[in-house]
Amino acid sequence: MTSYWCETALLPDGLAGRVLVSVVDGRFASVVAGVDPGDAQVLSGLVVPGLANCHSHAFHRALRGRTQTERGTFWTWREQMYAVAAALTPDTYYELAKAVYAEMLLAGITAVGEFHYLHHAPGGRRYDDVNAMGTALIAAARDAGLRIALLDTCYIAGGIDQPLNEVQQRFSDGDATAWASRVAQLAGADDVVIGAAAHSVRGVPQDQLGVVASAFPDVPLHIHLSEQVAENEACLAAYGRTPTQLLDEAGFLSGRTSAVHATHLTSVDIGLLGSSAAYSCFCPTTERDLADGIGPSVQLRDAGSPLTLGSDSHAAIDLFEEMRAVELDERLASQERGHWSAAELLKAATVDGHRSIGFEDAGVIAPGARADLVAIRLDSVRTAGTGGNVETAVFAATAADVTDVVVSGRRVVAAGKHSTIDAPSALSTSIAAVTS
Repeated sequence: MTSYWCETALLPDGLAGRVLVSVVDGRFASVVAGVDPGDAQVLSGLVVPGLANCHSHAFHRALRGRTQTERGTFWTWREQMYAVAAALTPDTYYELAKAVYAEMLLAGITAVGEFHYLHHAPGGRRYDDVNAMGTALIAAARDAGLRIALLDTCYIAGGIDQPLNEVQQRFSDGDATAWASRVAQLAGADDVVIGAAAHSVRGVPQDQLGVVASAFPDVPLHIHLSEQVAENEACLAAYGRTPTQLLDEAGFLSGRTSAVHATHLTSVDIGLLGSSAAYSCFCPTTERDLADGIGPSVQLRDAGSPLTLGSDSHAAIDLFEEMRAVELDERLASQERGHWSAAELLKAATVDGHRSIGFEDAGVIAPGARADLVAIRLDSVRTAGTGGNVETAVFAATAADVTDVVVSGRRVVAAGKHSTIDAPSALSTSIAAVTS
């Protein structure tokens, strides 16, 4: 048994002081407030549950600081992304992803939903292990020390009624049936969820969406949805329906679905996502970096679609920033304040986030839950004098304020350092290997 003593911790009923937690087999065995630490490991500051990053493309981290050097659009950014995708091998992807996941841990992220579509060798040639790239991502997550939901993504077309380009051939299995056959060879575990995804209505034709939706009926199901106005226009022109309506007709929408971005939606779209209880996964730092727009977070919430969060392209890896950006972006769009409370945003980043990627028993400090803890310092220039409450975590703290991270009972980050990985050095080396 391992024990941790939290100076202040966010429990299901609110903040509590001097909280002693015991951990057995990676889960909280007991949680008791108002006691002395004894010989337990001490976590100072404000301790919150582990955060869930529900949408990641690990290799996009290599684009940070490079795609901001000139004007352009989402589509010009995509060409730079393809250049990195073309350079990756299973070995270089493992090294890059491990470094990126270490950066996530330093930011308090204890589980990641990896939206994985880089499956094959250049030209679409299959590796001897047809899941070599996905296996590399799983190994990277384990070696870094966080849980992973590998959201294996079906990618068939280069756009609606468009062939694959040279780089996109690495993404494709040919059709959804072949995709499902390959994914069926992946094995999950206690720390690994094998989920399913369709890239988008651009990447998966109408007649293939239902195959993706039905292939693995008990796992998380994700898709990029209406990220760009151009996607909506192309979908309407080809099918006479919005992307959301297309998904609804294909049986794609349900309580296990996550609609990533969900930016440019009609009132009908919002109603369909809400009535199906699909999650809406917002990635504000990426959406503003790519000039995507501001999604209707409040309308989706009010319709019944729970909010989750992701760092997507990793323009920043900081879920505290993603949380507050949902509220602050809404203020800009509406010219009003107070749409999302700190508690609601933290729930999106913890309980609801973990559920959306298949870790239903995480995101809360309570007996029986996975023993994830994130300690936030209260004496930095950002957090000093802010009250040390939930509002401090959401509206004042940044990833730089995370001092300690416990994942399934194991302390992976201590005093702001990863226990086994020199993250800055690992990032520099692994990015240079695929960009130089």
